[in-house]
Amino acid sequence: MKRLGLLLLAAVVVIAAGVAIFLFKPASLPDVSAAQAKLPAGQALIDRGEYLTRAADCVACHTTAGDKPYAGGLAFKLPFGTIYSPNITADKDTGIGNWSDAEFVRALHQGIDKDGQNLYPAFSYAAYAQMTTEDALAIKAYLFSLPPVKADAPKNELGFPFNQRYVMRFWNLLFVPSGPLQPDPAQTAEWNRGAYLVEAMAHCGECHTPRNLFYAVDNGRKFAGAELQGWKAYNISSDKRTGIGGWSDQQLFDYLSKGHAENRGAATGSMGEAVDFSLRHLTPEDIKAIVTYVKSVPPQTSTDKAVVEAEPAALTASTAYAPAADAATQDGLGLKLFQGACASCHGWNGEGLQTPYAALKGSRTVNDPDGTNLIQVILKGAHMTTPQGRQSMPAFATAYSDVEIAALSNYVLGHFGGKQSAITPADVAKARTQ
Repeated sequence: MKRLGLLLLAAVVVIAAGVAIFLFKPASLPDVSAAQAKLPAGQALIDRGEYLTRAADCVACHTTAGDKPYAGGLAFKLPFGTIYSPNITADKDTGIGNWSDAEFVRALHQGIDKDGQNLYPAFSYAAYAQMTTEDALAIKAYLFSLPPVKADAPKNELGFPFNQRYVMRFWNLLFVPSGPLQPDPAQTAEWNRGAYLVEAMAHCGECHTPRNLFYAVDNGRKFAGAELQGWKAYNISSDKRTGIGGWSDQQLFDYLSKGHAENRGAATGSMGEAVDFSLRHLTPEDIKAIVTYVKSVPPQTSTDKAVVEAEPAALTASTAYAPAADAATQDGLGLKLFQGACASCHGWNGEGLQTPYAALKGSRTVNDPDGTNLIQVILKGAHMTTPQGRQSMPAFATAYSDVEIAALSNYVLGHFGGKQSAITPADVAKARTQ
């Protein structure tokens, strides 16, 4: 019995030692010499890196409103605390100016910084792990070609145990791919290019796929839609009712490349940023590849209620310049607010007046009874660079009270989406804090 006890104790010690080594052993650096040898030199490398940096949408997460690009400081409010994006300019004191090529690649592929500390998956390294080493190095070359910016990011606000970075090693073991995305020989070159852009570069699933208990993307429900930072990222699987299965290839191409598609509305919020900062800069061939891949993803029927009503009664009975004859019997406050502040741009028939980017017909934003994105757009406005120039909708957060924005939202959802909604002033007040 004594011998058995000693054996068990020894086993516990060995296991504990193994766990300690796993948690605290410094992560080794990858050998990037072969990838370096394959890269072009000079401006050709920087140009390639610029394109890939846009494809990866790095600027959206590493830039705060009105600040210098890539200087960091953007807050990510998560269920377990707030994380701030770091400065990724080449500043040697506050940025990544002292990082080697191998350290940069390790960060993208393994989520480990220069000092060997684990990063948090608010940084999309679980997607970037599927990026080739050559592409990762090209991105670094571009970032290092830009003027360095001295800017310290705020300290993360995380409680125990989430502030213990070593715990992320277990998370990485479970959820981070072990190498670059491999082409599927059964698919076309266009499909494989689209898969690489969607999965490894643009990391679409990070927003559009629900999270599991451990806050990793649940790929069993790929692209079924999710909510984060107060916005809904809608279902983009091939489901015809709740996803994009009913969209034509041209509609999806236009939406991704221009931020607007006929009878589908305009991109706003985080999706609007993705178009503005990233997708509109891609080549038509790459946008087509993305369309091909996304439309091949198996349908996922989401529980989200943002199902588009093609011909709502109030909308079809209206003209561009006047609502339906019985409009006066509807919610007086919401109708009056829309008439005074919205109708001159959006029109009563949802087709937009000054610009097609103001069209509301067919938009999921005005077909969601929860009003999640609608409230945010009213509060914060929308801005996008388009082929027709800069398009803007003003923010009304300071112009209207919670009561007024709730009434306006309910009216818009009823008129343009045929939806019965019950948005309250409390819903608006909550949205103001997100």
